[in-house]
Order: sequence, then C-alpha cells, then structure tokens
Amino acid sequence: MKILRLSLKNLASLAGTHVINFEDDPLAHAGLIAITGKTGAGKSTLLDAMCLALYDEIPRLRGASGSLTDAAGKEISLKDSKHILRRGTTSGFAELEFIALDQKRYSARWNIRRAHNKLDGNLKVERAITCLDEQRILNQKISEATPIVEKLIGLSFEQFTRAVLLAQSEVGAFLKAKDHERADLLEYLTNSQIFTEVSK
Repeated sequence: MKILRLSLKNLASLAGTHVINFEDDPLAHAGLIAITGKTGAGKSTLLDAMCLALYDEIPRLRGASGSLTDAAGKEISLKDSKHILRRGTTSGFAELEFIALDQKRYSARWNIRRAHNKLDGNLKVERAITCLDEQRILNQKISEATPIVEKLIGLSFEQFTRAVLLAQSEVGAFLKAKDHERADLLEYLTNSQIFTEVSK
C-alpha cells in the first residue's frame, strides 16, 4: 500500500477542510515523514483520519469504556468513531487515496453528518470504497467496506495499527508482542521469510 493523499473535514481539533498530498513536494521525495506540533494541534487526528477512512475505527478509542450522551440525546459508546466529529459542526469526512496491492488507485471515504443539517440531528455514517482507475464504487453497504479494504491492502485494522500506523500508546504493544506475531507482520510487510527464521 502506498498512501497518496489524505483529506479530512471537521474532525476533532481540526476545523474545516485539510488536505495532505503525499504526491507533491516536499512530501513526495521524503523518505521519512514526522508529524510534529503542540499538544491538541491535531497530530493524532491525522492518523485517526487514515484509520477512519480505511476501517471506521480509531486506535486511541479502542480501550475506552462507557458512553456519552450525544447532542441528539442518544447514548453513544466511547469506542464509537462518531465521537470524532468536531463539536458545533454538522458534517465531516476522512478520505484516503492509496495504491493497493493490485497497483490500482483507490479511495476510502468515511462521511459523517447530522440529520437535517441540525446540530442536534442524529448522526449518520456512510462509507465508500472507490476504484479511482475505473471510477467504480466497490461497496453497496457500509458493512462491506472494511472487508474490501482488508483485501485491497492485505491488512486488518489490528495489523495496520501495529505495523503501519502505531498510535502513540501502541508502540510499546508492538515491541512487547510475541515474537511470532511481530515476525508474521514483518514477514508480510517485507514479503520475506527471514523474520520467521529469526523468531525461532
């Protein structure tokens, strides 16, 4: 998987629309990209947006328990990705464009909006996985999106967050993972058997 562009709107601390194009300089030629900034500036939100677009999940909410009452008066689990919509807004999105294992361009888009565009409207999430090369939407239902993404990039949410996108709190978890789990992920990502041999 090669990440090409990340777009997002009204997610957590990031108000309005933001686009990061990894195909344009200086990012196009950067071997390593660091996301830096002050606390609350939106660094983690950029990473959350990638996971939302691909999996409709947010790594930092995984361990949360309990629920909160939404502006619409509905109880929403703290693990629910709907919490990321910026307060005082009625819609938002996360979209990730990437090249998949088949070398085609795809877009994974996660949309959230409040009913009737009202601040206290019920929240609704929509997802679309699109083959950009063919201009074709691949999923008919929201439940079909994640399995399609997993097939396109060859990684589950767990594998993606452990090997490709380690959340700040998850770096230790990868390092503490069992040898065979780390070896399996590294073997898959590098397309080699050497890590399995090393873990023995």
